[in-house]
Amino acid sequence: MSFVEGLNDRQKEAVLHTEGPLLILAGAGSGKTRVLTHRIAYMIEEKEVFPNNILAITFTNKAANEMKERVGSLVGDKIEDIWIGTFHSICVRILRMNINKIGYDRSFTIYDTADQKTLIKECIKEQNVDKEMFKEKTILGIISSLKDKMKGPDTYIKANEGNYYNETVGKIYDLYEKKLRKNNALDFDDLILKTIQLLRTNPDVLEFYQRKFRYIFVDEYQDTNKAQYELIKLFSERYKNLCVVGDDDQSIYGWRGADIRNILDFEKDFPDAKIIKLEQNYRSTKNILTVANSIIKNNNERKNKKLWTDNIDGSPVILNKAFDERDEANFVAETIRELVDSGKHKPSECAILYRTNAQSRSFEEVFMRRNISYKIVGGLKFYDRKEIKDIIAYLRLIQNPVDDISFRRVINVPKRGIGAATIEKIENYASQTGESLYSAILDVEDIPGLSKRATNNLTKFTDMINEFIAMKEVMDLKDFIEEVVNDTGYINELEKEDTIEATTRIENLKEFISVAIDFEMINEEGTLEDFLADISLLSDVDNMEEADESVTMLTVHSAKGLEFPVVFLVGMEEGLFPMGRALDSESELEEERRLCYVAVTRAEEVLYITYANLRTIYGNTTYSLPSRFLKEMPRAIIQDGDEERLNTQGFKTSNLSFGEIGKKDKLRGMNKNKQNVSIGSKVRHKKWGEGTVVQVKEKSGDMEIVVAFKEQGIKKLLLSVAPIEII
Repeated sequence: MSFVEGLNDRQKEAVLHTEGPLLILAGAGSGKTRVLTHRIAYMIEEKEVFPNNILAITFTNKAANEMKERVGSLVGDKIEDIWIGTFHSICVRILRMNINKIGYDRSFTIYDTADQKTLIKECIKEQNVDKEMFKEKTILGIISSLKDKMKGPDTYIKANEGNYYNETVGKIYDLYEKKLRKNNALDFDDLILKTIQLLRTNPDVLEFYQRKFRYIFVDEYQDTNKAQYELIKLFSERYKNLCVVGDDDQSIYGWRGADIRNILDFEKDFPDAKIIKLEQNYRSTKNILTVANSIIKNNNERKNKKLWTDNIDGSPVILNKAFDERDEANFVAETIRELVDSGKHKPSECAILYRTNAQSRSFEEVFMRRNISYKIVGGLKFYDRKEIKDIIAYLRLIQNPVDDISFRRVINVPKRGIGAATIEKIENYASQTGESLYSAILDVEDIPGLSKRATNNLTKFTDMINEFIAMKEVMDLKDFIEEVVNDTGYINELEKEDTIEATTRIENLKEFISVAIDFEMINEEGTLEDFLADISLLSDVDNMEEADESVTMLTVHSAKGLEFPVVFLVGMEEGLFPMGRALDSESELEEERRLCYVAVTRAEEVLYITYANLRTIYGNTTYSLPSRFLKEMPRAIIQDGDEERLNTQGFKTSNLSFGEIGKKDKLRGMNKNKQNVSIGSKVRHKKWGEGTVVQVKEKSGDMEIVVAFKEQGIKKLLLSVAPIEII
């Protein structure tokens, strides 16, 4: 078969260029996944490259699985020999085979956020510092950022001598690292760092993987951080057959360590690199791309490219000005209802994108009242539920008995008469002997101060765990996990509660068994170790359910990589989008603009953009100005507020005066009756009832009125946005 059939000229060029460094600048909706998969297939089938010499790295499990499926459909069973996965899953695979070379046991545990928080709490307590000053979440954020930049605690402490707070954070970081090592555990950031350490300190291991990974593919290269960049450089140094695919215009993760310079400076790292731009978009209409291009061209830190399409012009982009966030939500709800009732679109084809999760509240309330089904991406995740985390902790302890964090979580769950005082005695004894907590209670009679009851309960616990350790070697994963769920007494305790909450938790535990079944279907030879690694690497978007008949609500960050026929981009106001903290930083403002570009290019057929004059968020009610990004879009102006006009670029404004964006007279959109307000006028406010105007004065092109309400007292209002009528 031909692997370039149906591809455009630039896509063909990318597929056929197989040797040397290659940067594919893939614009939104330009078919980059097809190029990547066909390039891999072409190399295997036409260039006779051995599949086990290929490494393909993505950022999410979902993307990795999609790539496996698509490459598998082209090369068949040869897919089994290709290493395709996320940065973290690839590193886990390497570390499981080689981590003993840097002093760890191969059965190491991967700590998630909750485990890290527990460990950092211990560190703060042992450092005897003010818990109010040193917050766990803040310190973990600093540590993660330092690890992304490959900075250890010693370097950080030395750089902050004399700065009490930072120096103390450095000491906590140092203790945190020592405790991780003692527990034979790695956090998420360590997976890459320890792989880099392994490769740098073991030349034979480095040479093995450099020769093995002769051809390397990296997707979403614009999202790589310093550590990921260093890892890729190490892998590719020998052959330099590195193909990176990305879009600098979609680099939106600077806040979590992504470095846009990695993609912008690719040619500096690889002077012989070939650059191929994929600019033809297959997703969106011409009108939507016109808006996207007009926004992103205002960024300075970018490579010059412009999306284009052979698709139709499509519906005009519609901009709606709302009074407040509830009015905005009502507009969106009514529009979706109209689209569905007319048969033009299904609810599942509609998505609401917002800058912050807090914005979902008003939409949820309106949708519930109107009986519109919706789902939120980014809510409480399945693996964050207590009962699921408890069972995972059991499995981790069984797999890695020196894991003190998991031990503490399950030692008295369900309750088995092992209280805080008993645990403290175990900890003191383990601290003196240098053992793990579980190892300490294996010789429970040697621990001083324990009651006979506590000793018996601890013995029962170790007997159970030891039995599980033996069982995991001979049982199928699904059967084994089911045994753990039942034999720990967890289900039995919930059944005794006999509450709705307990029933729900039992159902969640049963669903966890389904997770094991699904894992076994994909990984026939998968072990408990593999299973725990797999569920540790899951992300929000990876877990997003397949489309059903519900409207999807999600942040723009969560929407990256997704697409919807109908998109509502809401809350386009200064201080919200772009965020207020970005207004004083050119680099942060450019990232906000890229985020806006990502939001617009999620839309396939129809795009609605909304903003509100008044918004209540985080408990504060403020008047809002339209986002500066709206000024960068092509637009037409409604003369009287009761017409809709379409300009040549296909941007349509609905129910608004765009004069505010152009800094024109704010009173233009008001009806004449409202403009005639004067001192003594009787008015009726939607919320505050009837009142009398006692003062009128001009303010920034608007009119500020002071009204004495019968029930609410004196209120100041801006006439252009106040929900009043003259009686």
